[in-house]
Amino acid sequence: MQRIREMDLTNGPILKKLLIYSIPLILTNILQILFHTTDIAVLGIMVSDEAVGAVSANGGLTGLIVGLFVAFSVGTNVVLARKVGEKDIDSAKRTVGTSILIAIISGFILVAIGVPLAEVFLKLMNCDTAILGMATKYLRIYFLGMPIMMLYNFSASILRATGDTKRPLIFLAIGGVANVILNICFILMGMTVEGVAIGTILSQAISATLSLITLFKTKGYGNLNLKHLKLYKKELKEILHIAVPSALQSVAFNISNVLIQSTINTFESVGTSANGTAVQFDNIIYMIGNAIAVATTTFVGQNVGAKKPDRIKKAIFSAVLLCCTIELAIGLTFAIFAKQLVGIIADSEEVIRLATIRLTIMASLYFLCSIMETLANAVRAMGKPVVSLIISILGASVFRIIFLKIAFYFVPEFYTIYISYPVSWIFTIVAYLIFLPIVFKKVKGKMITEIEREKLTEEAEELTKE
Repeated sequence: MQRIREMDLTNGPILKKLLIYSIPLILTNILQILFHTTDIAVLGIMVSDEAVGAVSANGGLTGLIVGLFVAFSVGTNVVLARKVGEKDIDSAKRTVGTSILIAIISGFILVAIGVPLAEVFLKLMNCDTAILGMATKYLRIYFLGMPIMMLYNFSASILRATGDTKRPLIFLAIGGVANVILNICFILMGMTVEGVAIGTILSQAISATLSLITLFKTKGYGNLNLKHLKLYKKELKEILHIAVPSALQSVAFNISNVLIQSTINTFESVGTSANGTAVQFDNIIYMIGNAIAVATTTFVGQNVGAKKPDRIKKAIFSAVLLCCTIELAIGLTFAIFAKQLVGIIADSEEVIRLATIRLTIMASLYFLCSIMETLANAVRAMGKPVVSLIISILGASVFRIIFLKIAFYFVPEFYTIYISYPVSWIFTIVAYLIFLPIVFKKVKGKMITEIEREKLTEEAEELTKE
């Protein structure tokens, strides 16, 4: 029964399987946004605006941390998906054991760094002294939960690499509901931000526990056995080969976002509020495209392992087609009703006007970002993470900042900030379209060589037997 949940992405209709695989991922991403919004809402309703500010003050740093360990788990996804495609169950089990140990070690390193330096980090981010105490308390507890959060993300990544996206969704939903209940209970007990932080960690512990139990019980490629819980040199090297460039790319993106935020801040609190309001909606569109990009990683990874270059090409094309279809439909709908949507959150006419500008531009063109990430993940899954790192940093970070600085100098308007995004996405997509065929040709050539070598080995073995 356990093996049935693992989806073989190396055979069968590509577009259909890509859609089946992506839908639970899309729902998972949307649930994560909704649960985070619920955390903030509970504090706003039951505690105070200062408590909301204390948690929000940690947003940039926690976003950076989450981005880092999600990027590291990409290494697990790519390597394990390749083992599934190769039908190499022994190496798959070693990859799983290595990945879980990486999660544990990384989690405790973050505890050792984050807990004593939480206040220092917040001061460096110019956190308001009025909320510094609460913000520090929240961040220290958040860092204490890092081993648990790392375990959940890596476990979920392992399940997805085998083609199982349904159970990570179920486990997140159970943990998310528990999070809301725990938040309310802790606040009713007299806690404030620490209650929300503890609730977040405990809910992640529930999701992580369910994921780990599943890995221990499964008999397939995602099986976790205590005897395999060690750092295997070959598998560790393969994971780090993908994970390190992915992590560096995540850091670069977050740094560019900080620089862009500084330009937004020139419009003072109105601009900041407008940006924050619009983000609540266009994040939903981004997460849909991100799910399709993650699905591409597993699809390409499995077919690289199975040495099926034609399916790799078709999978990339199908993913791009899904991005255009789904993202455009939802994005244009959000753009048309942008003013009404941001009006749900904002009251100020000026905030609504500026938020509408951001949401209209970003929502209608987010499909370009999805295409960019899909191509980036395809290159990464083909074993060329450094190529993906260089193109993405130069296009989506460096070029974007340079364009923004020049354009904003001549046209210092709010909309100029957001035009920099689609312009940089187009630039990056063009770069990928230039280099993707080169990467694909090399990978295909390597596959053909390996297939021919395997045939020669088989023929030699048959002659030996005769």
